[in-house]
Amino acid sequence: MGCDGGTIPKRHELVKGPKKVEKVDKDAELVAQWNYCTLSQEILRRPIVACELGRLYNKDAVIEFLLDKSEKALGKAASHIKSMKSVTELKLSDNPAWEGDRGNTKGDKHDDLQRARFICPVVGLEMNGRHRFCFLRCCGCVFSERALKEIKAEVCHTCGAAFQDDDIITLNGTKEDVEVLRRRMDERRLRAKQEKKTKKPKAAESVSKADTSEDLPGPSKIKSGKAEDPGPETREKKSTSAPRSAVSGASSKAAKPPGGPLKRSIADSEESETYKSLFTTHSSAKRSKEESAHWVTHTSYCF
Repeated sequence: MGCDGGTIPKRHELVKGPKKVEKVDKDAELVAQWNYCTLSQEILRRPIVACELGRLYNKDAVIEFLLDKSEKALGKAASHIKSMKSVTELKLSDNPAWEGDRGNTKGDKHDDLQRARFICPVVGLEMNGRHRFCFLRCCGCVFSERALKEIKAEVCHTCGAAFQDDDIITLNGTKEDVEVLRRRMDERRLRAKQEKKTKKPKAAESVSKADTSEDLPGPSKIKSGKAEDPGPETREKKSTSAPRSAVSGASSKAAKPPGGPLKRSIADSEESETYKSLFTTHSSAKRSKEESAHWVTHTSYCF
């Protein structure tokens, strides 16, 4: 029964019972949720963003996640983030009583977990996890739930932007809050997809209407009653069809004299002979075949 040295073991040293469930320290859990990024597990630093489920992230960590999704372990916490439109940049109010690491130069200072970096701008409650906080998805302003309940308004208390109940998202809420927010997120995304589908046929109809309106004559053309100026192709067709009609009608009808002035040659005019000799139609400019140059040496200056 005894061991070396004359010791007698007790029952709990020999019989192993069931293991006790380890309880999570609530203070440590609150510090991790409100002071560290959910995706990279680093300390939160501006710019800080929040998703539609109320989780806090560093903006640069979200950008890196969207660019490189190879890390599957970290992707589970942000699998619902499809783009930067899925997150909202938060407008946080600094806590004037928070010193941070300024007074902890030697490393022997007690860290007060009740102190927080940010506070509610309306009531002044610290955002340390002891009080419920929420943000508005339309503008990104952060308030405590007590402020929204005590001061009921349809306009943001800081920037004055109008909001609805669907825009209020609880930060680091319970499991029930997360389920409600997830249901709202799915409904919102489904509604956005349906709106895109309805916009596509409307855009196609507007384009088809614009094409038909270009083909129809405008009101100015109908009122004036004047035909449009023919294009170059129609003019060429008219010019080619005109001599054909003239040839066919020459046998039956006499040709009508043109309405314009008659062309007269210089030889028939009453000008002087010296003036007529300047033109190629004068008799002095005409030469015989013997006097004319050969076709090789003939130029435009040889008459």
